[in-house]
Amino acid sequence: MDQTTSSYHQPVLLIECVEALAPAAFGVIVDGTFGGGGHTRALLASYPEVRIIAIDRDPEALANVPSDPRVHGVLGNFSAMQRIVNDELGAAPDTRGSVDGVLLDLGVSSHQVDTAERGFSYHRSGPIDMRMGADAPASAADLVNTLGPNELRDLIRRYGEERFAGRIAEAIVAARPIHTTTELAAVIANAVPAAARRGGHPARKTFQALRIAANAELDALSTGLEAAIELLRPGGRLCVIAYHSLEDRIVKRRIARGAAACVCPPGLPICACGNEPELEELGRIRPTSVEIEANPRARSAILRIAGKVAV
Repeated sequence: MDQTTSSYHQPVLLIECVEALAPAAFGVIVDGTFGGGGHTRALLASYPEVRIIAIDRDPEALANVPSDPRVHGVLGNFSAMQRIVNDELGAAPDTRGSVDGVLLDLGVSSHQVDTAERGFSYHRSGPIDMRMGADAPASAADLVNTLGPNELRDLIRRYGEERFAGRIAEAIVAARPIHTTTELAAVIANAVPAAARRGGHPARKTFQALRIAANAELDALSTGLEAAIELLRPGGRLCVIAYHSLEDRIVKRRIARGAAACVCPPGLPICACGNEPELEELGRIRPTSVEIEANPRARSAILRIAGKVAV
């Protein structure tokens, strides 16, 4: 498969990411979510001396890795970044300070959503799959057709922040077995009050919740962030693009914690922890109206940038 980046996935905040990663231009950058490769290609075009380790858990994505000696594609989850980098660089088991930049573009790619057989879309009929790769702990169909109503309600509420989670869970259980994405979307829509259907597709939040749970996305993000921060050299850059509040909250809090000079319990008259910041918060960027008009899927994106400091 030889697809162009634009047909596979239109990269979000492309110029902003390339500029933020300029300090890594002569070193190694880990693109932990290669996808269609738009960010990697832009980095290669902008920085002739850069080397890139491109990671993706989806074999279809890695088919797009360019034939360029400066980039090497690796099938895997970015949560395993430390092991992957160690294997790629031949470093010692302690991989701290071995890369100059890390980029994570979270969420699902346009190609995955637009391919009905992958099961991510509530507009296209396909199996209820939603797995980003073979390492996913379960398919969404397993969750939809086997979880008890309380478990399903809690999953939809936690990962979808859906206020009608209880009604939706009860409707799903009553309609089992559910075989296709459009069947599932119809069940969800019928469970949501008519007045609440005007703010976008009523299945959007439930599909998000099932996708996050099926792929253990938030656990992977927490683990991957820790790995990225450990891997960065002093002066290195971390860029993370999130698309919903659950992802962004994890990124925001981890960067803020890393940038804190004091971690003492509140109320102490003087600092006793001796903590030194490991990160510097460098910015929070949203897409411009021009980019959103050209790529509506960029609307919810937030790019957070941090720098590694010497500790």
